[in-house]
Amino acid sequence: MIDIMKEIDAIRRGVRRDEKNVTVTIDRTYPTGAEDVWDAITTPERVARWFAPLSGDLREGGEFQVEGNASGQILKCDRPHLLRMTYGGPTSIVELRLVPDGESTTLEIEHTVPLAMAQSGAGALWVGPGWDGGFLMLALYLRGEAPDDPVAAEGTLERQQFNAKSARAWADAVTASGTATDEEIAAGLQVALQQFAPEV
Repeated sequence: MIDIMKEIDAIRRGVRRDEKNVTVTIDRTYPTGAEDVWDAITTPERVARWFAPLSGDLREGGEFQVEGNASGQILKCDRPHLLRMTYGGPTSIVELRLVPDGESTTLEIEHTVPLAMAQSGAGALWVGPGWDGGFLMLALYLRGEAPDDPVAAEGTLERQQFNAKSARAWADAVTASGTATDEEIAAGLQVALQQFAPEV
């Protein structure tokens, strides 16, 4: 069993909004070097062990597909520091940055979508819990605790309990950002709970 609150608290969340875009920011520190984290998030054999099967032309300019999830194009690749890509559509941009600190590495993600798509900062609730789940599974994998089937693990009650707390943490992050109304946040939270934690 995982310590759900410890895993929730290990992730830092933020939301920004301007006249054109909404950006979700997430980061977590892992107790391993940048090369190891980079390899874990870019090598298909390793990605499949904590996230999902990954295929495609995994170099700058290439296209990729995460099985059962999203596809995209790799816009910039600077090993082991920066990976920028489209994710799920040409206007959905994800940038991953690795920041080494001695024997630890902080993985930072910025996921930016047009305001017209997100509607408000509450749009973070549609993607934030999914990113949190990825950060959790990466942590378990790097500790040697990942389940045999990470895709199947998404539907377990324990994972849904994590997702429910994640969704509420994202609602708090949106509230703190001032990028959505209370009504937008409440509606976004309801959608997130239905999507990520339907049995909790």
